[in-house]
Amino acid sequence: MTAAALETRNLNKFFGALQATTDVSFRLERGARHALIGPNGAGKTTFINLLTGVLSPSSGDILLEGNSVADLNRESRVRRGVVRTFQINQLFGALTVAESLALVLTERDRRGWTWYRPTSAIADIDNEVSSLLGDFGLDTVCDELCASLPYGKQRLLEIALAVACKPKVLLLDEPAAGVPESDRKEVMARIAALPADVSILLIEHDMDLVFAFAKRISVLVNGALFAEGTVDEIANDQRVKEVYLGGAGHA
Repeated sequence: MTAAALETRNLNKFFGALQATTDVSFRLERGARHALIGPNGAGKTTFINLLTGVLSPSSGDILLEGNSVADLNRESRVRRGVVRTFQINQLFGALTVAESLALVLTERDRRGWTWYRPTSAIADIDNEVSSLLGDFGLDTVCDELCASLPYGKQRLLEIALAVACKPKVLLLDEPAAGVPESDRKEVMARIAALPADVSILLIEHDMDLVFAFAKRISVLVNGALFAEGTVDEIANDQRVKEVYLGGAGHA
């Protein structure tokens, strides 16, 4: 069997006597469009923090393309290709959109950032910045400060910054959260247009977005994988309906 883009094997996380993640064996296939859902307190945030190195597992393993990354810190995982976005934007508020992208690109390539040099002084960085601006509909706001952007544009910039890191695996934590309804379709359309070789795990509470985006869905309940299947299989799973889809809260 070909190695998965990202895989966990019997992943456990304890906080004292509390077991937050229980024997999670999960497989994100290469090029996947996969969604992770679950009720409040299901352990989704803990699971993502384990995947990205924010937390260390109590036991079990995490593999990127067949190689263990469980002992790597978050920066090392980003350099290996595991990149995430957050529910709350993590932006460089005092930089412009173009400067933010240039900063990430130069750090990615370990060139270092020199404020006295214009972006155009490094032609390939400049070209990549221009490409990302176009891909994410940020051309018209390239010279605006990140902090002044409308929230929908901030979300698009955060995804663009993640893509600038050249991810093999992209973890999107509620990318449409807080985005006005008028901008949500654009955000999801830009995500849908990402290269097919980027494997995407979407964590989202809006089931309309999940069903429109995902090819496969995993359901996490009480820190354990409860169900997994195609969109139709999950939508018609009576157990999932009872614990999540038919419940009062989605998060």
